[in-house]
Amino acid sequence: MGTTFGYARTIDDAYIGYRIDGEGPVDIVHQPDWPGNIDFEWDEEWSATWFAGLGSMGRLIMHDHRGVGLSSRNVSLPTLEVRVSDLFGVLDGVGVQAPVMVGSLSTGAVNALACASRPGYARALVWLDPAPRYASAPDYPWGRTATDLAEELEKIATWGTESYATWFWQDQAETGFSFDAADAVAWLAKTSRNACTPDVARDLARIWFDTDVRGALPSVRTPTLLVAHDEKDSLGQARMVADLIGSAELVVLPRSTWTIDDQAPVLDAIRGFIGAERPRIELDAILRTVLFTDIVDSTARQASVGDHAWKELIGKHHGIVRDCLARWRGSENDTAGDGFYATFEGPARAIRCAQEITDRVRRLGIQIRAGVHTGECELIDGKVGGLAVSIGARVASLAAPSEVLVSQTVKDLVAGSGLSFDDAGAHELKGVPDRWQLYRVVPGDRPVRP
Repeated sequence: MGTTFGYARTIDDAYIGYRIDGEGPVDIVHQPDWPGNIDFEWDEEWSATWFAGLGSMGRLIMHDHRGVGLSSRNVSLPTLEVRVSDLFGVLDGVGVQAPVMVGSLSTGAVNALACASRPGYARALVWLDPAPRYASAPDYPWGRTATDLAEELEKIATWGTESYATWFWQDQAETGFSFDAADAVAWLAKTSRNACTPDVARDLARIWFDTDVRGALPSVRTPTLLVAHDEKDSLGQARMVADLIGSAELVVLPRSTWTIDDQAPVLDAIRGFIGAERPRIELDAILRTVLFTDIVDSTARQASVGDHAWKELIGKHHGIVRDCLARWRGSENDTAGDGFYATFEGPARAIRCAQEITDRVRRLGIQIRAGVHTGECELIDGKVGGLAVSIGARVASLAAPSEVLVSQTVKDLVAGSGLSFDDAGAHELKGVPDRWQLYRVVPGDRPVRP
């Protein structure tokens, strides 16, 4: 099986290292879960056997996400949004079409968000031991507590050493993973040293601890296979993910020691799933982040300056908004008077765009309010609409002057972005069921470029 290495250059000039093994009619895209190095992933027997099994189904494509391994190190660590963008950069660069996207735990969350963002793109989504979030919560009892995170961060301080590798494998053994202690410890110590430094490993752990992808899962239309083991935590999380996606197929395997022999039923389940014939899915919805802005007290301002001056002011306002949308890769959907409605593929860009608009229009002597929400949007006559759009508009209406207000879903998806939030309380949104937890974006440093 031949191997090819390469780099994909991202829109912000980072480099994402990838490797391709083998060839075949199906593209299998696989991302290891924890920071590694694709130069070393095949050096350990268990991993090599697993990758070879996936590669027997087609062309296997792997990459290191930014900040680790062969990819650019001197960059900000990636949010889920950035990881999805970089993933598409690799796949588009090597000419992938209709891939099977395989991942476990957090990388499965990246793949799920990618499938929700590009409905109809992937042939199948395979998520092993699915975990849509890492931290425990009242509605998510399977996650780790703050105490667990503190212990993990303490151990990560020894990242790259045999001490860290020993702790990691012992932690895995408690969940049923069986390993050859001497070989596994030496391999993981070397691989982690060549993946990243301890501070990066620590910050990545914190990013994942703050992330929750559950809000995006109802938008996944890709045929989905979930593989879980018959254990409380694994099965509970998998059933939640299956319920949220709706059409996912759940395969439950006996409690596993995850030996090489235990890989066979998992690989068989994947092989059977991707080989099955399925009816074509009508793509009538897509995951998008919606941004609404409007000028505060616009009627009073128009009356005070007069129609001619107001027309000039609105023209300058529109120019600023459209310039910001272009910079942050947003799509203008509608303009009504002094308000804009735009959509983005990622929530962090929408927030940054709103922040820049807020800053720049203030120089014109006006203020805007802005609201951001991420959700499943309906495609109606080629335009984006539906309840998610209505929610975005309602969120914007509650924002104070020069304030960017966001939904809980947005906050959960931008962990690691450097954005900070204050609790804005739970609100009823006119015409929308339930109460909605909102957050105001804390003003802070703006990035130099998108």
